Amino acid sequence: MGLNAMARLRLDHVHTFTKGGRVYHYFRRGRQRVRLPGQPGSREFMDAYHAAQAGTEAPVGAAQTVPGSMAAAAADWYRAPAFTGLKPTSQRTYRRLMELFLKDHGARLVAHAEPRHLLRELEGMSSTPAQANALRNVLRSLFQFAFERGMRRDNPMRDVRRLKYEKAPYRPWEESHIAQYRARHPSGTRARLALELLLNTGQRRGDVIRMGPQHIRDGRLSVKQEKTGAELRLPIHRDLAAELATGAGQLVFLTTQAGAAFKSGTGFYNWFKSRCAEAGLPADLSPHGLRKAIARRLAKAGCTPHQIMSITGHKTLAEVERYTLDADQERLAESAIVRLRRTGKKK
Repeated sequence: MGLNAMARLRLDHVHTFTKGGRVYHYFRRGRQRVRLPGQPGSREFMDAYHAAQAGTEAPVGAAQTVPGSMAAAAADWYRAPAFTGLKPTSQRTYRRLMELFLKDHGARLVAHAEPRHLLRELEGMSSTPAQANALRNVLRSLFQFAFERGMRRDNPMRDVRRLKYEKAPYRPWEESHIAQYRARHPSGTRARLALELLLNTGQRRGDVIRMGPQHIRDGRLSVKQEKTGAELRLPIHRDLAAELATGAGQLVFLTTQAGAAFKSGTGFYNWFKSRCAEAGLPADLSPHGLRKAIARRLAKAGCTPHQIMSITGHKTLAEVERYTLDADQERLAESAIVRLRRTGKKK
């Protein structure tokens, strides 16, 4: 059923709008606003509508009790080793994307999905291609699970290609950016501690927010990277040591205004971006750009790719060689100009 069907149903408090070629339905009564999944008149739509009328909200994946549905397959997948064996960060990301997908498609039968249906779903997310491709990976894993369990005869996502787009690289922080941030956020502030942790450990934000005093052993910071599983023991740079000495948190170094640990890397990211804005820095600077900055610093100091990898935890030489190549280019260019000047003086 579409918009005309909803009009015939005469559903009170239902509002509909279109965004990016997709139609969304919401129940709105006073300040209450509830997303209604599926099509007007469908089981999941009406269940959510009646729940909203009663003042409750239908749980995500309400159709998961329907045998053979996408939601039922997802529920089984969540309990299977194929899912539980993923890293915690991957589990959270996969589940978040899957639950968003199930809001509209949870009641559909997993056996009826075709590549053209899935491609249409991804193309409907063309304004956010990175998220579309992430959803593609999630659905590919789910359908592989369904195929192996006999829920269908193939994996329909296997031949659906990723959306092509030009991925903008993270912008490295220049030394002037670092100085500008430090000038705005003096020593002893949470904002300053965040910068020094990111810059002087070279770790990802998800690892930085978990660091605490218990990770300091024999004057070194012990880190187990959440993404790669790499275990690192990092010397503590004097700039970082100075901030830790001003009184960081007891369980974790970085805390919220309320003194609690950041619940997620995303929450920390948003908070740190606000601190960057306070310093008047370009909007495209991010925590990851500081990871690039320390790699650049190490390369300019003459460190080998393997030495850089011992700090950043990168797994392959190719990932860090670009930093040493850039540093070598600058050194070679400078020495070339010096030679040119000397030659000019002899004439």
